[in-house]
Amino acid sequence: MNALNIRSAWVLGLTLALGLSVLGYQLAGAAIKVKQYERSVTVKGLAERDVMADIVLWPIDFAAAGNQLEELYERMDSYAGKIKAFLIKNGVAPEDITVASPSITDKLAQQWGGAEKAEFRYTATQTITLYSENVEAVRAVMGQLSELGKQGIVFTSDNYQSETEYIYTGLNQIKPEMIEEATRNAREVGEKFAKDSESKLGKIKKASQGQFSVRARDRSNPHIKKVRVVSTVEYYLSD
Repeated sequence: MNALNIRSAWVLGLTLALGLSVLGYQLAGAAIKVKQYERSVTVKGLAERDVMADIVLWPIDFAAAGNQLEELYERMDSYAGKIKAFLIKNGVAPEDITVASPSITDKLAQQWGGAEKAEFRYTATQTITLYSENVEAVRAVMGQLSELGKQGIVFTSDNYQSETEYIYTGLNQIKPEMIEEATRNAREVGEKFAKDSESKLGKIKKASQGQFSVRARDRSNPHIKKVRVVSTVEYYLSD
């Protein structure tokens, strides 16, 4: 190999070495930037709101006992009529009232015996159900039901299925505002974290919305509902 070829080889080798060095430096710098860009913080934002239930489901159970079946049916019909008239008189719409048929138990027909000691052979139970959007009117009637008790109507409330239920149906109307509030609260938390860590809060990297929950605010006020949602947001951090 002559001197010219040797010199050309050295120049080419030196150029390649310098190029690889510059490329390596650039790649290292890019890796550092990417690593810095991947810094993030995950925070949660909460939104809560108290709302009034807009539907009430109120089962009214009552009972009677006797030894004459026909007489017992007549008495249950009379009780049902008095209860329905009382509800309508106190502001409940007739179409919101459903009267179920009475259920009769014949103690003499029961197989486990002891029926001969019972004072009454037959017992009857019946349910009148209110499904109303006039929650306040129904709640007002609840406090006056004892007036019918003074007339000899026996109300029962030991059945789990007879519990009053309050329902809120306006969740879709308040969802957008609550999601916005939860996201805003999450960003405030993220900005506080970034400030404390001497960083800057960047764009959203990832976000997820938790499920909405609707529960009674407390045991004393089941008609007031607590609506709650938690949003989880991950933000980029930068120096």
